[in-house]
Amino acid sequence: MAFFMWMDLMEKEKKAKRAKKRPGKPGLMRRLVSSIQTKIALIFMLLLLATIEIIGAYFTRQMEQTSIDNFQTTIQLQTIVTDQLTNQLVKNGKSADRKMNQIITDYSNDAISEIQVVDSKNVIRAVSNLNDKNRVGQLSNNGDIREVINTGQQKTLVTSTQKGSFMVQIVPLTSGTNIVGAVYVKASMADVFNNLRNVSMMFLTASLLAVVVAAIASMFISRAITRPIEELRQQAIQVADGDYSTQVKIYSNDELGQLGAAFNTLSAKIERSNEQSESERRRLDSVLSHMTDGVIATDRHGNVSIMNQMAQDFLNIKADDAINRPISQVLGLGEEYTSQDLISNQSDMQVTVNAGTDDEMILHASFTLIKRVTGFVSGAVCVLHDVTEQIKNEDEQRQFVSNVSHELRTPLTSVRAYIEALNEGAWKDPEIAPQFLEVTQKETERMIRMVNDLLVLSRMDRGATKLEPEWVNFTDFVGHLLNRFDMIVEHDQGEAQSDTKEYAIKRDLGNQALWVEIDTDQMMRVIDNIMNNAIKYSPDGGTITVRLTQNQNQILLSISDQGLGIPRKDLGKIFDRFYRADKARSRAQGGTGLGLAIAKEIVTAHGGRIWADSREGHGSTFYISLPYEPMDEEDEWDEV
Repeated sequence: MAFFMWMDLMEKEKKAKRAKKRPGKPGLMRRLVSSIQTKIALIFMLLLLATIEIIGAYFTRQMEQTSIDNFQTTIQLQTIVTDQLTNQLVKNGKSADRKMNQIITDYSNDAISEIQVVDSKNVIRAVSNLNDKNRVGQLSNNGDIREVINTGQQKTLVTSTQKGSFMVQIVPLTSGTNIVGAVYVKASMADVFNNLRNVSMMFLTASLLAVVVAAIASMFISRAITRPIEELRQQAIQVADGDYSTQVKIYSNDELGQLGAAFNTLSAKIERSNEQSESERRRLDSVLSHMTDGVIATDRHGNVSIMNQMAQDFLNIKADDAINRPISQVLGLGEEYTSQDLISNQSDMQVTVNAGTDDEMILHASFTLIKRVTGFVSGAVCVLHDVTEQIKNEDEQRQFVSNVSHELRTPLTSVRAYIEALNEGAWKDPEIAPQFLEVTQKETERMIRMVNDLLVLSRMDRGATKLEPEWVNFTDFVGHLLNRFDMIVEHDQGEAQSDTKEYAIKRDLGNQALWVEIDTDQMMRVIDNIMNNAIKYSPDGGTITVRLTQNQNQILLSISDQGLGIPRKDLGKIFDRFYRADKARSRAQGGTGLGLAIAKEIVTAHGGRIWADSREGHGSTFYISLPYEPMDEEDEWDEV
């Protein structure tokens, strides 16, 4: 379960890393255009500008119309003047013409530039402009005047020429129901349009000033509106980057303030959640890293996605080389196994690594599916457990039981056969009975020795045997043991028995006192065993050489014989229990096959090492290496 949680955390972490990969910052102009602050300011200014334009257009239009209406009223001839002109037209004659010229000439209006009086026959009867006196009495070619005389409707129009803009007003003159003529009034509108232009310029200036003020105000207003949003954006970026140290400042209790408060709460919750997730991930990562079992996770296709360090050590492969490879290849299985079969069957199996070498390792592989809440299978987990020692111990136990049974069966069979023979009457034979009893006694003693050796090994395996070390001059200790063997040689030669083997012991111990801390009884047992083996396997008249040297922080004891030697292929097995290089000869000489195994256990318990070197037909040499610390001359020790 913990591993599945770790897998989910790793998947979330990968998604978070992918979410953090954002594109680079855009340019300044692009950021200004895309900024919400700029957008709000632009919208505010555009709305204000549109409002000013609409109001200005309406105001200018109304002002222009009002100015024209007022100007039209200004140039309108008074009723008394039109009545006088009408009366003169009715009278007709030159005096009437002079009277009309006098009337329009005396009429004072700075705006009017020209006045003409035309009778009903389109004849010009009077003009206000002295330069146009010659036109009096001529027909008027103005179609507007003829239209007014014909229709009797007043007409006002604005005309533009190279000299400027003018307003023309044609008023019909009636006497009773008859139209007796019309008066033509022409007035310059330069002042009107100048006033309109000045007012428009003033309005435009005021509008531009209003736009500038509005732009500044809109920037401040938009800044005030977008500042909390900008802080929220910055905080969101920091949260996305894993920084939860800052908080969004709350400026008001409106929607933006509530949003900021909600974001601060969300940030705090995300921080706590990430801390818990990170702590859980580190804990699970530490557990996986320090597990004694190998763990391999795969995707749903059976390709390796995660591999801890122990699995890499077991399979002698790096994680980078194993990722995305089928798990069947990573485990070194044959083509008969596919990754999909391993995941679907979920059967336990044994995997052998480095088969046939000294580094051979046997792994127990068990598979478990990774399922989501919906039941969808997203991968599998393979747990590798090193069962090399377990299988080796099981094999050794089976071999040990087999060897013990075999070693005990042979003497027991012999004892039973001799006892049956004695029981059937052989005890009555004075020559055969002692021989049978002697063989029975030897076989019994051999079984007792074997059982005692087994008990010693059993106590050593359980750790029940405790060493009792003491400081000993190892040179004198070995010399004392060899003196005992010399006495045995002298005794055997004095007896002059026919079956006694003659041999010589050569010493090369040196005179240096080598003080070591050992259990004398146990170490004596080791040396006795090796010396007895050397004596057993040495030929008659052979020499056994014992050397003692000191090398740095170790002392080295070697015991060499001139026997048949040990085959090179068997050198690594001679310290195994019940192993004999020459089984027939060993049994004949009463060996149990446990002596060297006991010797190895004792030497190892002393922190030393024991090994052998041999060639067939050239004898064997056994070496015992023990730790040694040189002493200063002023150190004094009691010699044992």
